[in-house]
Amino acid sequence: MKRTLRRIFATALTLWAVSVHAEPDTQALCKDRGYPIGQAGRVNNWFFDECMRVGSFTHQGEIAGIHNGKANVMQPAAEPWILKRADREPAYRWRTANEDGLSIDDYFKRQRVMALIIIKDGAIQVERYQYDRKPTHRFLSNSKAKTITALAVGIALREGKIRSLDDLAQSYAPELAGTLYGQTSVRHLLRMASGAKFEERYDGKDDLARYGAAAFRDGVAGGARAITERLHPAGTVFNYASAETDMLAVVLRGATGQSLSAYLESRLWQPMGAETSSLWRADASGLERAGGNFNATARDYARLGLLLAHDGRRPDRPDLAEIVPSSFLIEATDWRQQPPAFSPMKATPYLGYGYQTWTFPGPNRRFALLGVYGQAIFVDPARKLVMVHLAANATASTGQTSMGRERDRLWRGVVNYYGPW
Repeated sequence: MKRTLRRIFATALTLWAVSVHAEPDTQALCKDRGYPIGQAGRVNNWFFDECMRVGSFTHQGEIAGIHNGKANVMQPAAEPWILKRADREPAYRWRTANEDGLSIDDYFKRQRVMALIIIKDGAIQVERYQYDRKPTHRFLSNSKAKTITALAVGIALREGKIRSLDDLAQSYAPELAGTLYGQTSVRHLLRMASGAKFEERYDGKDDLARYGAAAFRDGVAGGARAITERLHPAGTVFNYASAETDMLAVVLRGATGQSLSAYLESRLWQPMGAETSSLWRADASGLERAGGNFNATARDYARLGLLLAHDGRRPDRPDLAEIVPSSFLIEATDWRQQPPAFSPMKATPYLGYGYQTWTFPGPNRRFALLGVYGQAIFVDPARKLVMVHLAANATASTGQTSMGRERDRLWRGVVNYYGPW
């Protein structure tokens, strides 16, 4: 009976999530070909080919050969966290420099968003999909996975498997001994502050590509040996480098004796009440490429955002202890608890950086999980407000199109609906 009711509820929610609107750039995204799925290996078009973007970003976990390995699975909860929904969408409004009073409909007409969920106080206010995507699709995280990796570090710290964030990475991962990253502390890796010379442009010709080729061939530790020059003292300068998150995965495997997926399944994914299994792409050794490569449904990303909005606890289950340690989570997401070099408008011209998480300027603690091509989870803990944004932007950097500006304006409009920013 319970299973039947859950199926009826899921069907109703799916129907409620469907919306009809004009979809931008369907020709470039190859709607006429059914949004094809790319390949890895000799024909490696799943990430860069615009025509393959929608299909690949919703099937990345199933594409053979990515990172020379398979996808590790985290099984869902036996009893998922049931998400309530509002009777109607709020009249959210947002603005650009030249236009005011824009709606959610306007945003979908202008931007290549595949899925959007907004949740307030545990209830879904908006859930929409386009490009024939559905609630059952698993969407690629890109770098949102970095924050999930940081949560694993916080849990391992609570359990004593990591003794101190100031320990060197090589003290848990002997395979990193003698490398620049091995001689960097866990805390500095969390802050993207190894000081290494590392440029990440997503053009297939940068340090990320050089590191990725070495890691594909020789594993992540082999990739670490390809990064040899330290431009700044560790801990002094923020420099975004996805390789540093992969190093945290090596540290966690050494500290826990498990892969990230095996470690987090019973500590995060199931206690969080995930409804669907997640897939995390791994290398040939079974180690997750933790800088990205995580795949989950939009609703499970929303559950993760809600957990973070409630500082690591489930508001629907007061009987459960903290799933993520609140002290670690607040430290990771509050720019005031980071050194000045990592604060908003210093780490970057706009956002700050905590522990594998982006922080917003302003007196209130707000933060985001961000990934290239438009993937994001925005969190406002004080208002218990979450926005999940899954997209197929034309360029890896949303700052190179209007999406970066307009997504930020939309988020600010949603926040301002409930009170001043």
